[in-house]
Amino acid sequence: MAVDYAALKKGGFMRQKQKNHFSLRLAVVGGNLTVENLRKIADVAETYGDGHVHLTSRQSVEIPFIKLEQVDEVKEELAKGDCKPGVCGPRVRTITACQGNQICPSGNIDSYDIAKKLDERYFARELPHKFKFGVTGCQNNCLKAEENDVGIKGASKVNWNSSACIMCGVCEKACRTDAITIADGKIELNEDKCNYCGRCAKACPTDAWETQTGYLVSFGGLFGNRIYKGEELLPVITSEETLFRVTDAAIQFFDDNAKPSERFRYTIERVGIDKFKETIKEAYNG
Repeated sequence: MAVDYAALKKGGFMRQKQKNHFSLRLAVVGGNLTVENLRKIADVAETYGDGHVHLTSRQSVEIPFIKLEQVDEVKEELAKGDCKPGVCGPRVRTITACQGNQICPSGNIDSYDIAKKLDERYFARELPHKFKFGVTGCQNNCLKAEENDVGIKGASKVNWNSSACIMCGVCEKACRTDAITIADGKIELNEDKCNYCGRCAKACPTDAWETQTGYLVSFGGLFGNRIYKGEELLPVITSEETLFRVTDAAIQFFDDNAKPSERFRYTIERVGIDKFKETIKEAYNG
């Protein structure tokens, strides 16, 4: 009987060089796995694989050396531990994320929450080529947002409240872009230099910096045969509703305009950056 390798790949089973063996990629959102997941993964790797797993560069887990005749049995067994296969090929891949502001002191946004919502909205959507989202909590950029087709970075817009300020100078020292200066009893914020990291507000002992969290979104990143840093083409987005309007518009632009096997960056270049900017600005403005 002929083996449908395309269907297996779509379901996360990637052919190995060893005949009739597959490496199974699991669906992992934002790098988070429960203890129940881990126990079941270890059990399956020991029972059906060769006793080891591989942690991928995109926060997923792969179980190699799954035999062709045991594919269905493996899927059934994994489901008992609330695990499911991931995807490969031309579709939306695993959504990656850092731990965000629920755990990390530097985080400006709940990265994992955004990753879950992106996963629910887009994961495994069929497209002309693979499409990657990455969510990082702040300018430390642990998830390297700009490497992704669409990258989301937590931002913090700040505003100085003079009545709460004691002129200690901590914010000026904390700022890594020299956006803050103190002179003549006043604090000046150069918004052209501000990168929305929020370090000034986090360092302030009197909460003299009012903050509004948001999202910086980059488009068209690549990190393969060609390397291209995704571009931030919009101001800071300050609502989830606007964020998802923009991500909807970006992925639909790709779906509508891309040729088969063409990455998002190449589609933008071929169709024209001005046309893409027009599309996402329209989404940004609602």
